[in-house]
Amino acid sequence: MSSNDVEAIAELEAARRQLEEQIGRVVIGQQEVVEGLLISLLAGGHCLLVGVPGLAKTLLIRTLSQALDLSFGRIQFTPDLMPSDITGTDVLEEDQETGHKAFRFVRGPIFHNIILADEINRTPPKTQAALLEAMQEHSVTAGGNTMALPEPFFVLATQNPIEQEGTYPLPEAQLDRFLFELRIDYPSAAEEAEIVRSTTSSEPEPISAVLDGQRIAAFQRLVRQVPVADHLVDYAVRLVRCTRPTDPSASDYVKDMVSWGAGPRASQFLILAGKARAALHGRHSVSADDIRSVALPVLRHRIVVNFHAEAQAVSAEGLAQRLIDEVQIHGSDA
Repeated sequence: MSSNDVEAIAELEAARRQLEEQIGRVVIGQQEVVEGLLISLLAGGHCLLVGVPGLAKTLLIRTLSQALDLSFGRIQFTPDLMPSDITGTDVLEEDQETGHKAFRFVRGPIFHNIILADEINRTPPKTQAALLEAMQEHSVTAGGNTMALPEPFFVLATQNPIEQEGTYPLPEAQLDRFLFELRIDYPSAAEEAEIVRSTTSSEPEPISAVLDGQRIAAFQRLVRQVPVADHLVDYAVRLVRCTRPTDPSASDYVKDMVSWGAGPRASQFLILAGKARAALHGRHSVSADDIRSVALPVLRHRIVVNFHAEAQAVSAEGLAQRLIDEVQIHGSDA
């Protein structure tokens, strides 16, 4: 890496500390989730946040948007939501002077830098699919015209794992577009006490913006320049291939319990997320620990278990963790 890149990584590490400080003014705990959001942002990916109600999923996303000088749009997903409510729609307008009528495209809430897709599984697949092009191509096609979305573009979706009535499971094609699935758990006793004290007394402190879109885009380019050793690339590929029941390297329990494994996008995301994690912590190359740390949130939503696993109460997350524990890294820092 050049001397400029080394200085930029030091700036990124300092910015991470500032972001964590700003977010910590409002959100107590959840350090791993905050780091996951920052990794996903720098890797140019999207995040799915899963947690029961009341764990500050929406508050965390809104606070992150305030700490970043970016435009923010919220979409509340409901059963009656239509694709045009997300992307926008053509409106017929009449010129008062000439009487000429023409269609004008009115942009929907998707045209922001950060999108909060709240309770994304409460809308039918037809409407969920309105996000597919936006998440992959960073563009929207309407009326035969393709319009670019503002950069950086970052979708943060929330999902309640315990309430199934009136929900629609996300298609595998949509799940695969999320770099991470982050699980938000209950706070510790000390954290919960602090949450109660801070939310029942004074107003929360105002949040100051730490990064703007230009600096975020520069840091995203920087992350791609972080070097990664060949044996770590080999590890990422082998780990992903071991999730596929049809692959020769798959274990017997994978062949018995998995219907579909992770695709090549998972291998790419393992490396990109590992690079982002290394840069966030001020390191100039990817370590084995970086890859292992991001492996579970990358894989847990890309493994589809079959009825044999369900009958034995074996989850996709459990299988992913077992593979992470078993697949060895061949190299000096394994």
